[in-house]
Amino acid sequence: MNFLAHIHLSGENEMIKIGNFMADGVRGKQYENFSSEIQKGILLHRAIDTFTDAHPVFRQSTKKLHSRYHHYAGVIVDMYYDHFLAKNWSDYHNESLALYSEKFYQSLLDNHSILTSKAQHLLPYMMEYNWLVNYQSVSGIERILNQMDHRTKNQSLMRFAAEELVAHYDEFEAEFSLFYKEVQLFSKNKLNEL
Repeated sequence: MNFLAHIHLSGENEMIKIGNFMADGVRGKQYENFSSEIQKGILLHRAIDTFTDAHPVFRQSTKKLHSRYHHYAGVIVDMYYDHFLAKNWSDYHNESLALYSEKFYQSLLDNHSILTSKAQHLLPYMMEYNWLVNYQSVSGIERILNQMDHRTKNQSLMRFAAEELVAHYDEFEAEFSLFYKEVQLFSKNKLNEL
């Protein structure tokens, strides 16, 4: 799962959303340096990643990409799944994606001092290119995959990954729908445990 799904799966608590958003920049037990709500977000993020990587439907999606993208297949499917969440946003949330995204960006700005340096660095780009909303279109996903490929010095070939998205669009969307129902339930239960 990529940014949008992780944020959405955090529920409505702003601090849990922020913790989940910046979790990739927090190593090992460093999460203990944050407030309890941020810690919950970080731990939720880790649990979602573990659940996702082992899920048979997610693995079915990545299998279609392995021969061309190798270990980047999971990252690409994360992006595809965020695309389908954004595209079908009204099925999952009663607030428009534009407003939801705007509120989240504002929350990050309001809490800038508690963000990891990685999250602080990412935020201006995320806002300038409005990543969360741009996930809605294939061209938006393609642009982001291009940027990600550039960061790997074009070794990941992610700049081409929109081709497979288009070629297997209905299949990926059906897999996303199946998977997302299950990860929503998993996340809800995990949040109750934390």
